[in-house]
Amino acid sequence: MSAPATQHATPRPTQRPHLAAVLEDRWCAVAGAFLRRRGWVPRLLTYTGLGTPRDVRVLARVLLVPPSRASGPLSPADHAARRPLRSYLTMPAPGEPVRVVVGGADVVVETDRSGYVDAEVPLPDGDPLAPGRHDATLTAVRTGVAAAAPVVVVADTASFGVVSDIDDTAMITAVPRPLVAAWNTFFSRAGARRPVPGMAQLYRRIAADRPDAPFVYLSNGAWNTAGTLSRFLDRHGFPPGPLLLTDWGPTQTGWFRSGPQHKGDSLDRLMTTFPDVRWLLVGDAGQLDEDVYVRASARWPGRVVAIAVRQVARARVRPSRGRPEAGAPLVHGADGAQLADRLAGRWGDAT
Repeated sequence: MSAPATQHATPRPTQRPHLAAVLEDRWCAVAGAFLRRRGWVPRLLTYTGLGTPRDVRVLARVLLVPPSRASGPLSPADHAARRPLRSYLTMPAPGEPVRVVVGGADVVVETDRSGYVDAEVPLPDGDPLAPGRHDATLTAVRTGVAAAAPVVVVADTASFGVVSDIDDTAMITAVPRPLVAAWNTFFSRAGARRPVPGMAQLYRRIAADRPDAPFVYLSNGAWNTAGTLSRFLDRHGFPPGPLLLTDWGPTQTGWFRSGPQHKGDSLDRLMTTFPDVRWLLVGDAGQLDEDVYVRASARWPGRVVAIAVRQVARARVRPSRGRPEAGAPLVHGADGAQLADRLAGRWGDAT
């Protein structure tokens, strides 16, 4: 067995959990016990993780499913093939032990209160993983059902990477128009979504110039939509990369999760995990991306190459509460072509 994995979950609060979290946990406990008595069993849904040659982040979720769906692992593609709304109708399996085997590491972790596995698994000393894609094997301990979880290992020599939002940055969602955004989120299949013009071309150009650059898609979208989003990005030619999404719903401190906090915390974690990588941060004006990115630039001087913000029709412009760190220009554009022109190939100089 290797060193214990670090399980990342919502930190334990110093005060009593919020009523929303208490109610959700009780519902999951009661409903979960009822469904288990009816024969429902845990199944694994895996996501793409990332890491270094010495330490990888493994992402997955354990859900309870009826006996008719008990064989074989779930995959995000299973969810993507259905209307997105159905992907939200799930029953998590909290506290479920999961064995993780990757490289020479072999550890057991436990799902969090929403059924998620988010674990940093250290590799044994002297046995690093080569850069590129690997598969971690996850096994639900109580049922023996196993699934492969892809992991992207970033080379130590990588000095540049891209963090991109998805909604209204890569994919037209119309977040500033709530009714349209809701329809696109809950009812539109991946094949009906439209890409933001020029963004895939911009990212492919960057990937061609910087072949070792990691692409990370950071969004406030729910993990329930991971399959739909992955199929969309692949269909429209975006460079492959892990998704960093969130779990909608109650937290230990409130009724809903904070989108800006999720993005800010995720950026901090990327900066810490990859200390030699400088990042191009790409988002849109329909949410708070500009403010989140500017704040990250101030917290991490020298680590942000540039901030690119796509202008969105009907978006309410919210000026950022700070200025980008010196040397990290802030550019705006209506699409990928304009952003490419205004970035002026700065990714080529990011060393």
